[in-house]
Amino acid sequence: MNRFSRFLRCIILPACIPSIINAAESHLLKAEDFKHHIEQFNTNDRELYKGAIDNAAAWEFLRERMPLFECPDADITLSYYFRWWTYRKHIKKTPAGFIVDEFLPDVSWAGKYNSINCAAGHHIYEGRWLRDTAILDDYDAFWFGKGGNPRSYSFWAADAIWQRYCVTGDNSEALRLLPALIANFGEWEKSRRDANGLYWQIDDRDGMEASIGGSGYRATINSYQFGDARAIANIAELAGKTNVATEFRQKAASIKTLVQEKLWDADAQFFKVLPRGENTQLVDVRELHGFTPWYFNLPDPQFHVAWKQLTDSRGFAAPFGFTTAEQRHPQFALSYQGHECQWNGPVWPYATSITLTGLANLLNGPAQDVISARDYFAALRTYAKSQRLKLDDGRIVPWIDENQNPLTGDWISRTRLKSWKNNTWDAGKGGEERGKDYNHSTFCDLVITGLCGLRPRADNTVEVNPLTPVEWPYFCIDRIPYHGHELSIFYDAGGTRYNKGKGLHVLVDGHEISSSKTPRRLTAPLPLRPTQ
Repeated sequence: MNRFSRFLRCIILPACIPSIINAAESHLLKAEDFKHHIEQFNTNDRELYKGAIDNAAAWEFLRERMPLFECPDADITLSYYFRWWTYRKHIKKTPAGFIVDEFLPDVSWAGKYNSINCAAGHHIYEGRWLRDTAILDDYDAFWFGKGGNPRSYSFWAADAIWQRYCVTGDNSEALRLLPALIANFGEWEKSRRDANGLYWQIDDRDGMEASIGGSGYRATINSYQFGDARAIANIAELAGKTNVATEFRQKAASIKTLVQEKLWDADAQFFKVLPRGENTQLVDVRELHGFTPWYFNLPDPQFHVAWKQLTDSRGFAAPFGFTTAEQRHPQFALSYQGHECQWNGPVWPYATSITLTGLANLLNGPAQDVISARDYFAALRTYAKSQRLKLDDGRIVPWIDENQNPLTGDWISRTRLKSWKNNTWDAGKGGEERGKDYNHSTFCDLVITGLCGLRPRADNTVEVNPLTPVEWPYFCIDRIPYHGHELSIFYDAGGTRYNKGKGLHVLVDGHEISSSKTPRRLTAPLPLRPTQ
């Protein structure tokens, strides 16, 4: 065992992983077949900043922990492995344990250990699929008692912790943090809830500075509070605290009513910002964050009409992704002046992740005729293809950064920051390549829960509903940690790629529990305990 192997097994590898690794004989995909992606990412990389696992150790770390994935689309496949490679960079060992950071270099607006809670919900949704629970155990605890500030920015903390439990099946972390989650919710009520029952937020504290709609009662913070209230109710139910569960279900119901009654523009058919104050009116702009309520399954069916805007080129559809404001609005801008991070037009992967998670939720709900699974796939593919950069030598490499020009694919803040201080990068703004490998969004979670269709649940049931194209001859997501088991989901039109039969199949610990001739929703109970 080399020095790094000993290091990994000493500080990272928890006791739960060996029992999963021992199931290797049941794997459909071979990890070594995907090693070349990681090696190529390393070759292309200028490793300016290092976390707990450097590039030299990236493959050894990921080989043991990430679910394996293949499909006929090269862009989605490449971006899937690229995003695990970048996520690994942001795992940091601190005196408080592991955390997951947003920027690789230190930035002046971060908290302890360069932590920022703005995208922490994304970090937890993404990282819950790694076969290493120690990392997020530490990270969850960091926000509640080990130096983190969970209210510096808006943050759907309780929801993310609940959704993580729906993957791991281990409720100990959620139960332990329940008092802190309740207290956190109460502090949001004190600081951001007005007498009308709605929560308000400054757009910058939503991580959405320079937005057209501005500050006020936003669909973002109100949806986050709805999601957290519902999650706290669920965790309280697990803890046997029925009074607390009832209280927070009532809070969630109240927020839902207010969002649908006060933040919905019936004429524009969209959720909008309502400025604070007496006799104010909803702003006149549709913004991408108006889809946030679907991230938490908040809206009733009559509000689904809002999704028409997603595929409208006058709305949010653009060649390189979703614009953050509707393109028909006179204040829509793609500016290279002023603040380098503006939410008045550019593509933001953070918002793309919220939107695509919400869309997958919608497509997994009651039937509707506003938007389709094909639209989901097209958007995910655009998102995958947009994560690229053309280097000075002409090579095009995988890349994720801050904000992106929706018409050209240029990474706006990077282009601007490079020009500052005589072409040296401003140390006060984070230094050289501040936004490179930016950890402010999800992608792997979208592939697993949306495209491949694994819908995490708290009960002892596996639910799968792929949103893949009907013409795909195959796809496979393998080695998925789920409720103490290992799942494999695959579709094989001809039955010869995986040699386990034609159609859609769901395996638990190598044993089939459900199948179908065509990709469709499947549900089946989990075995009572993992197969050893």
